[in-house]
This record gives sequence, C-alpha cells and structure tokens, in this order.
Amino acid sequence: MKKIVLGIIALTFIAGLARGQSSFGDIYQKSIPDAKKISYPYLREAEVIWSKKYTRLIDLREKVNQSLYYPTIKLNDGRENFVSLLLNEVKSGRVNVYDFYDISVPRTYDDISKNMGARERTIQVQIDAFGGTRDSLIKDPAKPEDIKQLMLYEEWYFDKKLSKLDVRIIAICPVYMGIDPQTSQPTRVYLGWVKFDEMRDLLASKEAFTSNNDAQRISYDDFFMQRRFSSIFYGESNVFNDRMINEYSVGRSTLFEAERIKTELFNFEHDLWEY
Repeated sequence: MKKIVLGIIALTFIAGLARGQSSFGDIYQKSIPDAKKISYPYLREAEVIWSKKYTRLIDLREKVNQSLYYPTIKLNDGRENFVSLLLNEVKSGRVNVYDFYDISVPRTYDDISKNMGARERTIQVQIDAFGGTRDSLIKDPAKPEDIKQLMLYEEWYFDKKLSKLDVRIIAICPVYMGIDPQTSQPTRVYLGWVKFDEMRDLLASKEAFTSNNDAQRISYDDFFMQRRFSSIFYGESNVFNDRMINEYSVGRSTLFEAERIKTELFNFEHDLWEY
C-alpha cells in the first residue's frame, strides 16, 4: 500500500513538473508563428485531364491523428488543438460554415453549439422547509471535446503539365459524437463544412505536435498538405448525388467498399505509367 501511495505522489509530481516546464517558453525564437501559407500554383482547366471528388473520414482517436485532437485545453505556450482553432474562427466570423447536406445554407456558431450539446433547461429547486419550489434555469455548455472525427472533402486530379496525380482539400467538417439528452443514446452529428482555403492562413501559423523531436514541429497546414493523417474513404462523386458509402452498404461491406475505392484510385495512378 505504501508503495502505491508513493507511486501516485511521484506521478503527480512529474505531471506538475511537466506542466510547469511547458510555461517557460523556448530557448530560441520559432518561425511558425510568423509563417505564411504556400499558395497553390495556378491551375488551368486545360491542364486537368481527369479529376474525381472524394470524401474521407479522419478518426481523431487513432494514434497517428492525435496531434489534431490534443491538447484538449489551450497550453501556456499557445498550442491548441485543430478543432479549437476551427471553432474559434467560426465563432469570430472570420470563416463561414455551411450545412453538411446543403452547402447553399449557411450555419452560425449558435447552431453548431446546440448540436454540440449546448442547451437551456429548467429544473425545480426547493426554497424552504415546507416544500416550496421555484424554477431555476441551467445552461449546459457545448462539448467540443466530443468532436472525435473529421470529414474531409477533396479533389484528386491529373495535371498533364506536370504529369502527376495531385490532390487539393476543399472543405472540412467536424463530426460531433455525444449522447442525445432526449434518448440517452449515442448520436453522431455533422456540424457543417468549412472551406479549407479560408483556414490555411491561420493553420500555417499554428504549431502541431510531432513525436520525438520538439525542434522539428510543423504547422497544422503542413500536417494536412503533407498528408500526415490517417483516413478511410467515405464516399466518391457518383450519379446518386455523392451519396456516402454507409447509405448503400452496412457492416464489413462498408470497409470493403472503402478499400475498393482506395484501390481504384491507386491503380489509376499506377496505370498512368508504362514500365
């Protein structure tokens, strides 16, 4: 028992020491806060001989994607997670958000907050010993920490001028995975699309965590542009109005269909060349 208590004390001390060290700053000035996005090269319609739009699902619970989810609260050194950056930009009005199913319909931060669990409810509070009560209004805050997935809308294309298959991210949609207060059942809500280009100026100046080397941190813009995330295919452009895989497939068949789309894209790129 004594060893367990000493172990807990030691872990608490180490955790406190780590938190303290994170507020001391850096021994040199980092360039990321002053970094700017690298603009896409100009692309003419005549140069694109093939293109196809895909939807991907990024699960933030996967180890390789945890740089997007953590830290859950802003650190003293200014580092914060990707979802917090996105929501702050929406709240400030610097970026626009659109309905997941109809991109012509704009959404507001209040709409997103409600979908993240923010609500007002009235409860009865006892005020005296005789059973008297009064109404009390309680405000439940939004729970952005329950955003566990991201939907990525992107377009792959073949540039005949550069003779290569390339990709550009078009939009990102956070996915809220919480508990429905009415049914007490797990719920999954698509909060809305945000154009990636509207976020890039901010993301280029915000640091993302990279393992093993604190001197080689990258920005969130680099994280996406260098394709450092793990994802699965969730849909592709088709005659059925870009329906998602889970709309026509269930269970393991959904994963098989995602793998089929991935293999089809890989084979297309491979078949562009002769050996």
